[in-house]
Amino acid sequence: MGNFDKRVNPFQKKIREFYHENKREFPWRNTTNTYSIYVSEIMLQQTQANRVIAKYNEFIHTFPDFNSLSNATLKDIYAVWQRMGYNRRAKFLQNAAEIIVKKHNGIVPSNIDELIMLPGIGYNTACSIAAFAFNKPVVFIETNIRSVFIHEFFADVDVIEDKEILPLVEQTLDIKNPREWYWALMDYGNYLKKQFKNPSRKSKHYAKQSVFEGSDRQLRGKILKLMLLREKTTVENLFQKLNVEEKRFKKILNTLEREGIIKLRAAIVTFKN
Repeated sequence: MGNFDKRVNPFQKKIREFYHENKREFPWRNTTNTYSIYVSEIMLQQTQANRVIAKYNEFIHTFPDFNSLSNATLKDIYAVWQRMGYNRRAKFLQNAAEIIVKKHNGIVPSNIDELIMLPGIGYNTACSIAAFAFNKPVVFIETNIRSVFIHEFFADVDVIEDKEILPLVEQTLDIKNPREWYWALMDYGNYLKKQFKNPSRKSKHYAKQSVFEGSDRQLRGKILKLMLLREKTTVENLFQKLNVEEKRFKKILNTLEREGIIKLRAAIVTFKN
């Protein structure tokens, strides 16, 4: 990497100039509402930003705050969540809303330790919520940020660990306006992925997303979509509508029940609440 200290200012200048000319517009960047930002960060887990926009707007319109989300039925929530994938996130959102209403008076906690205790929240997501909702100068990595630092500082390294990147993220962080700085990093990282072979492929933590077609994820989505068509249905009715091995079908049903998304009683399938 050479003398890193001498590269900090030019690096920051480069990122800021790129952002000034190429910043992306997203609805969650045009609000300081902590609920809306919280929802966006859950939606952005494992889903590209451009795909999230329409669904985010619909979700916020339907469930404008934690109270409305905590009081909604899972069926109503999944009716909006359709086509987002990774459906457990919707369940996590509702569970988190219930906790935030009861324990935090309907206000998103700004403390990382408290955020991590919420369903579906890991350290990096907790930090992203703290940064974007509260403008806190926390240090974290997500895929676009990782791509930026690998491209700019580890061009000649074949395998990089996040523990090597994190000190650089900390040293280059704009502590006065971390929210916009992280937006800038993410926008530049997104640009890099379009211009070069994804720099994050060199990360030790890189995992290529599994194929969706024919996957258990796809089958889970089909089951929930069928359930939205009626108040309750039978295991047999669902099975007949899906071209899938019975053992695999039952395994996925059992997983959905274990996750608290559906309820199975005497071969009748309903949403949990």
